[in-house]
Amino acid sequence: MDNLKNKVAIITGGAGGIGTATAQLFLKEGAQVMLVDKNEEQLKKTVKDLNTSNVSYCQADVSKTTEVEKYVAETLKKFKKIDIFFNNAGVEGKFMPLADYSEEVFDKVIAVNLKGVWLGCQKVMPKMEDGGSVIITSSVAGLKGFQGLGAYVASKHAVVGVMRVAALEFAERKIRVNTVHPGPVNNRMMRSIEEGISPSKPQIAQKSFEDAVPLKRYAENKEIGEMVLFLASDKSKYITGTTQVVDGGMTIA
Repeated sequence: MDNLKNKVAIITGGAGGIGTATAQLFLKEGAQVMLVDKNEEQLKKTVKDLNTSNVSYCQADVSKTTEVEKYVAETLKKFKKIDIFFNNAGVEGKFMPLADYSEEVFDKVIAVNLKGVWLGCQKVMPKMEDGGSVIITSSVAGLKGFQGLGAYVASKHAVVGVMRVAALEFAERKIRVNTVHPGPVNNRMMRSIEEGISPSKPQIAQKSFEDAVPLKRYAENKEIGEMVLFLASDKSKYITGTTQVVDGGMTIA
């Protein structure tokens, strides 16, 4: 129960399903947690629900340099150090063919999913304690293609490159960097994707995704959080530069 005792963690996308579930696990294991999200109302609700003095929040847009610097400064002011960085914030964009994809939506997806991850690593990692851990949320879409999700797929492939560079550059300080690749997860993002694929009958899209998973179901947010917890803890202290897949077998089907 004390795998993260005396550790301080930042979680971006902290008001979302995976972010909140991971925060619960981190807190249970003894960590102090700074939740970062653009949605301040949801952040406040999440902190209230977690109901502990070991959690705080900072409202920030992860795609803006000054706001990334803000959440780093707030974490250091509140908790004095940073040991773990769950670089998790992301958006799905729209479901539409590559030839028709909106440049505006593409730019937003890249700004949050790629630039946000890049800026997070750039601004957080130099301030981290030696021996820390960075976990970046990618996706099965960072390992294979999906029709209609061009911007999302591009962004999730790109963060694997960021991870590999960061893992090499910070290895001397024993800071480990890995990506987590969820398959379909039972949360808001998948509801949005399902509705984008099949607006009138999203349950058809859900069934199609489930059929593509050998274990025949979506993951729960906590199941992704459990992989993040493992990578954040000293149980994974010899693992860096890797792509950790949590997809019910989707990428082998």
